[in-house]
Amino acid sequence: MMEEKTSPATGRIRKHVWYSGHVQGVGFRYTAHRLAQRYGVAGFVRNLRDGRVELVAEGQPSEVEAFLNAVSQAMAGYITHQETVCESPEGLTHFRIAY
Repeated sequence: MMEEKTSPATGRIRKHVWYSGHVQGVGFRYTAHRLAQRYGVAGFVRNLRDGRVELVAEGQPSEVEAFLNAVSQAMAGYITHQETVCESPEGLTHFRIAY
């Protein structure tokens, strides 16, 4: 089980996720960006050269979990594997599509 690294000052967490499957060219980044606005999380999403999509989300634990669940549900037909790592929050303030 992953141990969440919650910031004592803010209560925020950070999750770094790599998605595999047919995840590029299907609107993954734009879907994640749109969903991030709903859940009030900060971070980024980007395509990787190896065909995966990388996503980082920071925020309150319940919001980050709800956001990641929403992304997984919205893109379920394209994701074959995901790897998640808990990291220390870096104080990100907005969510963007990175290139």
